Amino acid sequence: MTPKPDLIEKVRQQVDLDFSQRIASLGKLVRIPGIAWDAFDANDLERSAEAVAQLFEDSGVFPEVEIKRASVDGISGAPAILASRPAKNGKPHILLYAHHDVQPPGDDKEWLTPAFEPTAKDGRIYGRGAADDKAGVIAHLTAIETLKAIAGTDFDLGLSIFIEGEEEAGSRTFRAFLDENKDKLAADVIIVADSMNWSPEVPALTVSLRGVVAIDFKIRTMEHAVHSGMFGGAIPDAMIPMVKVLNSLHDDKGNVAIQGLKTYKFEDLPYTDANLRSDSSLLAQVSQIGDGGLMDRLWGKPSLTVIGIDFPSVAMASNTLLPSVSAAVSLRIAPGQDPQEALELLKAHILGNVPFGAVVEFGEFETGKPFMSDASGWAQNMAKNSLEAAFGNPTVDIGIGGSIPFIADLTEVFPDAQILVTGVEDADSRAHSPNESVHLVGLKNAMVAEALFLLSGNELQSE
Repeated sequence: MTPKPDLIEKVRQQVDLDFSQRIASLGKLVRIPGIAWDAFDANDLERSAEAVAQLFEDSGVFPEVEIKRASVDGISGAPAILASRPAKNGKPHILLYAHHDVQPPGDDKEWLTPAFEPTAKDGRIYGRGAADDKAGVIAHLTAIETLKAIAGTDFDLGLSIFIEGEEEAGSRTFRAFLDENKDKLAADVIIVADSMNWSPEVPALTVSLRGVVAIDFKIRTMEHAVHSGMFGGAIPDAMIPMVKVLNSLHDDKGNVAIQGLKTYKFEDLPYTDANLRSDSSLLAQVSQIGDGGLMDRLWGKPSLTVIGIDFPSVAMASNTLLPSVSAAVSLRIAPGQDPQEALELLKAHILGNVPFGAVVEFGEFETGKPFMSDASGWAQNMAKNSLEAAFGNPTVDIGIGGSIPFIADLTEVFPDAQILVTGVEDADSRAHSPNESVHLVGLKNAMVAEALFLLSGNELQSE
């Protein structure tokens, strides 16, 4: 179903009419530092959930808006917002997902504006969570309110909302929440507003996500530290085998050197070396790594990052042979790769490349499945039509080099649902980084697109 010009204009006018109010609501959410990590004040996360719940309650669309938690191993998860309104007269049911928790701010000195004070500058709103993912929450709210304003309060489309509170902390109770609230969350279509567009003017659907395998490991060579001047040259301290193991993870061109990992081929898109350098802040004298096209390397091939090493800092350095060194590595895996298989390949590589008989001890690990969408569903076609109508440009199918592991849970619990991964971010949103922001034009276009999708769905018969 392609939205008609008069409907597009009605939706755009309604979104324009309410836009200042929506930005004010986004600003109120950004001011709440709701972080689901143990080191931060849990009361802020509660305030965040309450503020989001109030927004959806004020819409008057849902008979009840709840703040709920699930538990795993007796430990309660973060507060999530749940509401559901049943479909009528054979219309489809749509589940709208986003998350209200945010990443920690990081170093305040790297922010050009206060992290939790929304600041308008150069057509963007800056602040932690302004893009990831409180803008997604506001986009869902705007689409629902626009549906109500145009179709009337007694619309037939079924709607559920699930605004998670621990996505940035690993979605530990996500699967338990799905299982406990399956009846209210069951839907024909699930819209996950936690990704990005090609640009503020060019829309995108995220059709693939790399999976993730992360693991901590320790290398030991001695029972205790000793003087480097007395034993150096004969005794390998743990740093030597650790450096050799980490070096072995990539070949000379920067490709991941772990044997047996899969790759996936993507079509090239108009994305140049200059685009990559600008978006990533790559220094002018530093070259790219890996073989193949940019889309393949960013979305379809494995990548590996050493995300942490425990060793003395330069400031605390002493002439000591270290008895043990620990590292954490994060491996992104291609669509079609089984995470457990990739974990075993990673472990085998580490064990096969540690020299001098050093002892390897594996610690905590994390796995997340990759995702590849089904392009044959009616929802994807309707979403592309809605996006193109809102943005005025054709929709681009993109992959994401990162991972959203909980999507695998959605596909397992709701195997018949069509999943659409959308978002409000763009290449300069800097999610998870200092100076996170959302582009106002892109945000408004996303609001219009989702409202058009809901209105189109209100005219469909459930399949």
